Amino acid sequence: MCLRVVIVDDHARFRAQAAELLTLERFSVVGDAETGARGIELSRALTPDLVLLDVGLPDANGFDLVAVMRATGAAVVLTSSRSSRDYGTRVTDSGADGFISKAELSGEAIRSLLM
Repeated sequence: MCLRVVIVDDHARFRAQAAELLTLERFSVVGDAETGARGIELSRALTPDLVLLDVGLPDANGFDLVAVMRATGAAVVLTSSRSSRDYGTRVTDSGADGFISKAELSGEAIRSLLM
């Protein structure tokens, strides 16, 4: 199963590393964006299976973007350098399919959330 992914994160280095890691783990990274607005545009245009969405973006709060991203038909996994514990119930309340800390990002972790 080759999931099509859009990565939305304001750090170019993380986007590049995540894209490389996911490509090696048989995902197809079809786009990346550094802002929430651009992420929404790409999600609408590319209709990915998954959006890997940073919680802290320069123009938006990732929690607030989950519903818009899901409306494109994509699953949404939130990510942050912080722990999920730091967010309490916000991940669940946002409607996201899950959360993975940036340090724990892997194809297996994503697949386990989506199965």
